[in-house]
Amino acid sequence: MLNCYVRDSGGLRLAGTDASALGDDTVWVDLWDPTPEEDEAVETRYGVCVPTGDEMWDLETSSRLHVDQDQLHMTATIATKIDTPSPETAVLTFILSSERLISVRYSDPIPFRRWRAFAEKHPATCATPTVVFTGLMQSLIERIAEVLERLGGELDALSTLIFSNGVALDKFSKRDQQLRSFVQSLGRKGDLLSKLRESLVSLGRTLSFAQGPGLPVVTPEARRHLQTVQQDVIALSEHASFVAGKISFLLEATLGLISIEQNRLMNIFSIAAVVLMPPTLIAGIYGMNFEIMPELKWHLGYPLSLLLMLMSSVLPLLYLRRRGYL
Repeated sequence: MLNCYVRDSGGLRLAGTDASALGDDTVWVDLWDPTPEEDEAVETRYGVCVPTGDEMWDLETSSRLHVDQDQLHMTATIATKIDTPSPETAVLTFILSSERLISVRYSDPIPFRRWRAFAEKHPATCATPTVVFTGLMQSLIERIAEVLERLGGELDALSTLIFSNGVALDKFSKRDQQLRSFVQSLGRKGDLLSKLRESLVSLGRTLSFAQGPGLPVVTPEARRHLQTVQQDVIALSEHASFVAGKISFLLEATLGLISIEQNRLMNIFSIAAVVLMPPTLIAGIYGMNFEIMPELKWHLGYPLSLLLMLMSSVLPLLYLRRRGYL
C-alpha cells in the first residue's frame, strides 16, 4: 500500500494511495507492504532505492545506516504484536531527505497509526520531513515505554502470587502446577523484554546516526529534538535493565520454590522408608524357613511379632516428630 501525505493548514493530509498522488509537495510517503509496482513508482519519481523486505532483513548491521546523495537511509528493528502471546520483530526503513520522508515497512505497528491520527490535527508535527521522522520515532519509543510499564505491573502481580502464603498451603499437585505456570509466564515476559531491548538499541543507533555532524538534512533545532528523544531511549534502556533483573530474580525464586517442593516430596518418601524399615526387618527375620526357631511354635509368637512391628514403626515416628522433621 502506498500512502502519500502532504502538509495542510489543519495538519497532515492523505493526498492519495496510488502512484498518481506522488508529487513535489509530498512530505511523507508511507510504503506499507508495497507491491513491486509501487516500489518502482517511488524510485522513478524521487530517484531513491527502495529496499524490499528480504533486502531489509539481509542488511548487515554496518550497512543499515548510511548516507546516499544527501539522503539518510536508516533501517531499524522494532517489536511488533507485543499485545499478543507471540510477539515478533520487524524491520522498517526510513529514507530522509530535505524534501520528504519515505518509510518502508511490512508490518503495521500501533505507533504509526497513533502518530498519523495525531498529526492530522496538529500542523506543527508535519512542518518538515525531519519533524515527521522525529514524531514517528517518538511514537515508537512511547509505545515501548507503555509496554515496559505494563510489564512492570504484571511482574508485581506475579511476585505477589509467587510469594503468597495462601498459595503455599495448596496441595502439592496444585502448587507444582502453579509454579510451572509462573515459569512459563516469566519466560514469555522475558522473550518480550528481549525484543523491546533490541528495539531500543536499534532505535538508539538510528537516532545517533540522524544527529551526525555534517548532515544538511537535519537542522540544529531538529537535532535538539532528536537528542531529547534519544535521552528517552537511554532512560528506557535503564528501566528495561531493571525489569530484566526482576524477571531473573522471580525466575530463580520460582525455580527455587519448585526445588523446595520436590525436596519436600522426597522427604516424605525418605521418612516412609525409615519408618517401614524396622517392621520389614522383623517380618524378614520371622519369615525365614529355619527348622529351629522357638517362636514359630509359641502360641504368643504371632501377636508378639505384630506388636514388635507396630512399636518399631511408632517409635521412629515419635522421634522424627520430636526432632521437627514432621
